Amino acid sequence: MDEKDSAILEQLMADSRKTTKAIARELGIPRATVHDRIAKMEQKGIIKKYTATPDYVQLGLGVTSFILVQFEPEKGTSQRETAEEISELPGIFEVHMISGEYDMLLKVRGSSMEDIGKLVIDRLREVKGVARTLTCACFTTVRE
Repeated sequence: MDEKDSAILEQLMADSRKTTKAIARELGIPRATVHDRIAKMEQKGIIKKYTATPDYVQLGLGVTSFILVQFEPEKGTSQRETAEEISELPGIFEVHMISGEYDMLLKVRGSSMEDIGKLVIDRLREVKGVARTLTCACFTTVRE
């Protein structure tokens, strides 16, 4: 990737609906060049997909929390299997395997802290391999 690819990618990350014509105009490069470079980045897997970013408050999921999970190996369960099972729970938006005292970092959303508490107590802590959790409430999101 060169500077033009990076600039095009930055434009798409800010708004994936932006047209090649608009990107070309903003960056001062030919539209065909933008189109070809986007196609190459898609073929190489640099651009994996195009997504919509919803307004979670309007969807009734205005509360965000991060949960640290400590994994405890149980017979027949690996950390990857536990992470996969967690990723299928409603309200779980991201699952990251991390280093340190905790083994996973989760991003969760709910309508209230009470809903997130129910997710943690009634669902997450019931997953085989989950030993301990630490929930951190998000006050506000500056950049996502």
